[in-house]
Amino acid sequence: MSDQFAASAPRQRDQCAIVGVGTTDYSFNSGRSTLTLAAQAGSAAIADAGLEPADIDGIVRCEMDEVLHADLAATLGLPNVAFWAAGSWAGAAPCGMVGLAVSAICAGQANNVLVFRSLNGRSGRRFGREWASGDAVGGGGSYLEFLAPYGLQSPGMAYALFARKHMLDFGTTSEHLGHIAVTCHRRANENPAAQRYGRPLSMATYLQSRMIADPLRRFDFCLETDGAAAVVVSAAERARDLAKPTVLIRAVAQGDESTPRQGGLWGNLLTGPLTNASSTLAKRLYRLAGLGPHDIDVAQFYDCFTITVLMQLEDYGFCKRGEGGPFAASGALDIDGTLPINTSGGNLADGYIHGLSHIVEGVRQLRGESTAPVAGAETCLVTSGMPGPGSSALILRRDQ
Repeated sequence: MSDQFAASAPRQRDQCAIVGVGTTDYSFNSGRSTLTLAAQAGSAAIADAGLEPADIDGIVRCEMDEVLHADLAATLGLPNVAFWAAGSWAGAAPCGMVGLAVSAICAGQANNVLVFRSLNGRSGRRFGREWASGDAVGGGGSYLEFLAPYGLQSPGMAYALFARKHMLDFGTTSEHLGHIAVTCHRRANENPAAQRYGRPLSMATYLQSRMIADPLRRFDFCLETDGAAAVVVSAAERARDLAKPTVLIRAVAQGDESTPRQGGLWGNLLTGPLTNASSTLAKRLYRLAGLGPHDIDVAQFYDCFTITVLMQLEDYGFCKRGEGGPFAASGALDIDGTLPINTSGGNLADGYIHGLSHIVEGVRQLRGESTAPVAGAETCLVTSGMPGPGSSALILRRDQ
């Protein structure tokens, strides 16, 4: 970090808060359009904040969202929208989307910003399907033309390479990954809204589940979900006048690797070594927050696959490089451990809304509204996506 950036780092610290959260139900077939889902989650978030539609003057969406800001504003009857923006790509986006809202508020461009993600991820576009689907040959002029002919045709196949490399380099085992899956399912079975509620997972069942992309099994994969999630971001001084407990945004950051690669994840797979953006991002986030891993009470890790959680445990400094597996197996991730994670069940067992639901759960956790409350939790780390293209993350703090 340059001296100039370091000097400006605290400028947005604790200046904004998440004042409202909302979700739809999560399902395999919503029977609703993505616009309807976005409107339901957005309306719930506005109501949760104790605000009216006329109070919302900003909207942030994911650049992959089918719902445009104008569509949502018209549907919800938001007459005063003067700021709108689109965040990053896929799972890398949610925390960075909140960052856009924070920047707009601190710059005086908006007062109350609605941030949302809506998708029919099972009944509509299925993000777990092969990338080359529908292309007669290769990758249709993309980086996939270097990957698809050799069988690398889906996200699961790509992340399987990260898992296998971690196993080869550090002795990580399937059981290590299984502890992450079992822990997330344990939290989901305390959450009646989770897709995997009522479906407990044992280590034996995990190990017996079918292999999808060796070494990743069925329960190493996130869910395919129809649904939406939304949050409302406001200035901290306004948040303290509202009914709900104030959850401050201590810091938010987004960024890529120190040497960015063309093609995002695909470029990472082509050029080697297999690295990820979150290891670089973590240092920046902690500097912005003036905190370190020892200050984090609970974490909502982006878990498109179990291996992403394991690698982020190392990237964010909760254990040394190569020790993510034993750390996960130690019980540290459970509700009474040193770092409880994904307390709603996460992408693996609650629902896959590209990680915006992790921010919702982080807020609920610090308000005392989670179905799996962590005693005395005052800080929550939320991460979005890794290894590419880029990543984002934030730290939430309960107002004193």
